Amino acid sequence: MTSRLRTTPTRVALLLGTTLTATLAAASLAAPAAVSAGGHGPGHGHGHGHGHGHGHGPGHGSQGGEIRFATFNASLNRATEGELVSDLSTPDDVQAAAVAETIQRTEPDVLLINEFDYVEGGRAAELFRDNYLEVGQHGADPVDYPYYFVAPANTGVPSGFDLNNNGVVGEPGTQAGGDDSLGFGLFPGQYGMVVYSKYPILTRDVRTFQHFLWKDMPGALLPDDPATDAPADWYSPEELDVLRLSSKSHWDVPIDVPGRKPVHFLVSHPTPPSFDGAEDRNGTRNHDEIRFWADYVTGGRAASYIYDDAGERGGLDRGEHFVVAGDQNADPYDGDSVDAAITQLIDYPRIQDPHPRSTGAVEQADLQGGANLTHSGPDAEDTADFADTTPGNLRVDYVLPSRTLKVRDTGVFWLPTRHPLFARLVGVYPFPVSDHRLVWLDVRTPARHRR
Repeated sequence: MTSRLRTTPTRVALLLGTTLTATLAAASLAAPAAVSAGGHGPGHGHGHGHGHGHGHGPGHGSQGGEIRFATFNASLNRATEGELVSDLSTPDDVQAAAVAETIQRTEPDVLLINEFDYVEGGRAAELFRDNYLEVGQHGADPVDYPYYFVAPANTGVPSGFDLNNNGVVGEPGTQAGGDDSLGFGLFPGQYGMVVYSKYPILTRDVRTFQHFLWKDMPGALLPDDPATDAPADWYSPEELDVLRLSSKSHWDVPIDVPGRKPVHFLVSHPTPPSFDGAEDRNGTRNHDEIRFWADYVTGGRAASYIYDDAGERGGLDRGEHFVVAGDQNADPYDGDSVDAAITQLIDYPRIQDPHPRSTGAVEQADLQGGANLTHSGPDAEDTADFADTTPGNLRVDYVLPSRTLKVRDTGVFWLPTRHPLFARLVGVYPFPVSDHRLVWLDVRTPARHRR
């Protein structure tokens, strides 16, 4: 969740270079929600798909297996439960319209939106699709996503414990209560996520990992209380028995690409590595949330400890296609993340880092100065416009394909100030949309071999 930092989208189609329903009940497991045309049956005990579809648009995927994946922390989170549904129930919300226009102008085939409040039954996901994505914004063409997937998140779910060790268990709905929740949030599902797709989602094969316990990761970087001599003792054994790894959730959402093997869309939104103290409880959690996907795509013995919300164990099989996506809240060079947190993915042998860039990021780093002047990472790869004092602009949003996929193009939707759409879709603080930019990736999937 980065809205506690500040957030925005970006990629220019003009840039140089494109329900199964989950319910959250207190801290208990709920069924995710996926909607697909024709409705696929339940997957891993998650629930049942509800038939809904407008037909499959051509998108980029019609061109010989080329697919555009994207991630966008769109800051479609709200301060109170139910507020997002209210805002999306009419086509008049200015921010939601700008989010939709950004998506329409980049036209992803498969899209992750971070910071999209979870609403049981997929109501918010459907309202955003029907009232915004399928309505042309400021001359942009509408975009049709017949398929989507949503599921509960750990944000705002009370833990019942004093996780920040300030001597009191915070009241739900307050900042203190959010800090003591399983993931920071003022209500269950705040800062959630949604996947939209022009291709069918194989809902029977979706896996969610909302309930995986942090302590069950071998070698976990559990935080240490600097006031004691004991190691890794910030959390008590009782707290570790309930504390989950995911601050929101981790999902494996397989996308059914016609005539080709499915592509596993591996999505998450690790906690920001800040808002803590010397124990670095958020920094270490961020590191391990990122590590989860590295172990998962390794498969075999390295992933044998992993269990999903239906109790199934293990990671991906070798040779599977995948794309890791999301706001990882970690920059490879700068910021507050634990050293080498994101390099667990971008330097991993089975993963490609396509290094998306934009001219807008370079311009803003120069104009804003401040912390940006001390950064060692390339400004062109920044994806988020954070405070100039600290941490400055960073690369935190990623779309990382497996080496089994051929990268065709990639970019960040960060327009320069001279662009006519800059003020409406990008802007400067306070942002018209978000402090993150949409990141997109075009890949070609190999044809399925027939015997």
